[in-house]
Amino acid sequence: MKDISAKLITEKVRELCIDCNVKLSEDVAACLECAAKEEPWEPAREILGCIVENYKLARERKMPICQDTGMAVFYVELGQDVHIEGSLEDAINEGVRQGYKNGYLRKSVVADPLDRVNTGDNTPAVIHYEVVPGDKLVINFSPKGIGSENMSRIAMLRPSDGVEGVKKFVLETVEAAGPNPCPPIIVGIGIGGTFEKAALLSKKALFRPIANTHDDMSSKDSSSSNKGAASKSSASKDKAFYKELEKELLEEINKLGIGPQGFGGRTTALAVNIETYPTHIAGLPVAVNISCHATRHGRIVL
Repeated sequence: MKDISAKLITEKVRELCIDCNVKLSEDVAACLECAAKEEPWEPAREILGCIVENYKLARERKMPICQDTGMAVFYVELGQDVHIEGSLEDAINEGVRQGYKNGYLRKSVVADPLDRVNTGDNTPAVIHYEVVPGDKLVINFSPKGIGSENMSRIAMLRPSDGVEGVKKFVLETVEAAGPNPCPPIIVGIGIGGTFEKAALLSKKALFRPIANTHDDMSSKDSSSSNKGAASKSSASKDKAFYKELEKELLEEINKLGIGPQGFGGRTTALAVNIETYPTHIAGLPVAVNISCHATRHGRIVL
């Protein structure tokens, strides 16, 4: 059994909250720089140049990349052989509280969705837990901006809608969002499970490094990881299928012509990430979670 103190967790979460808000992760930064070089439409290329300059200045001056420093979202993988000395949830929330205060990050959380009174410290965080084998505690974090979150959607499609219905829903969602989520965007898609599972999958997909396609992932939420559900050959087929679907959707989204900040061009999205899960014979849940060009994420392993 491995002991981890709540105090250590708070310290690491505090650092994570500050770092993720002032340092854009390398995968997203590299993709933006590449897009800025390859974008043929001049107004779009100039906007991408400004976005690149902004994230570089934020890193250099230790200032937030965006004024919306987000709602703190965590995916926690808790090893079965880990013992937390204290409350894990309290430790995470205290880390958020300290990080947003010490980092001079905007506090955007209201205690009640209708009363709208600010909590003053950006807590409580949204925390998702998964118990896994081993003796490690992995904390994945994203300060999720709500401008892009507001453009996200979920649909309970019919099984007969099939893959074409999924593609249609995704493209309609991105087109309806237009410039509102601050493109170029990253599109997280969850397919399968139930109403809430699809939404969780779509959010989890946004934590994936941009360079990783569906067949690179070993997520337990992926359909290919459900060992009792399919043979190795069919699992491999699933991976290849969804990898191609990610590629096709990215191409189709970039044909919409929305472009960076809505100024046109071919760079509407940087990536499309799909996560899947088995579902009921009568269901085809699909969720689309959109994230802006400042898709901030990070992780700690204890």
